Amino acid sequence: MKKTLLLFILISNFVFAQMPNISNVWLNNSKAYTGTIGSKNQEIRLKINISEQNKKNDQEYFVSGYTLVDKNYTKFEGNFTITKYKDSKKKGTVFGEYELAEENKGKHSGIFKGRFIYTFKWNKNSEKVESQYIELIGDWKSYDGTLDFKTRINNQ
Repeated sequence: MKKTLLLFILISNFVFAQMPNISNVWLNNSKAYTGTIGSKNQEIRLKINISEQNKKNDQEYFVSGYTLVDKNYTKFEGNFTITKYKDSKKKGTVFGEYELAEENKGKHSGIFKGRFIYTFKWNKNSEKVESQYIELIGDWKSYDGTLDFKTRINNQ
């Protein structure tokens, strides 16, 4: 009976375990992500102002902010969804997908879709994350379907 009860407790802890809230990671210490868009590697800046963990699905984060390409400033909303996590003693890697929908402001607004990789080192002594690196690799497509660009954006 005691073994069955212990097994039940262990299983219920596993089933009801929640992903830690890492919503502050996507904020990137209030700094903009930078990268390139298109075949001419035009500079893009992406700034996330709000990041919240989905209360119904702890693997998903709702984000909002803005993008800046040349003089085109556009607000967006979207999500990051974690699909896989690898952990070693000193390094962690989180894999997932993102979708960011810009405000529809004409030909130069659209949707970013792709995959992300978040790597970090864990300092056991200070119990803090160090050396964070986030990379967003994907595509941007205009709402009217006339533009389609590759994107590569990171936090450094």
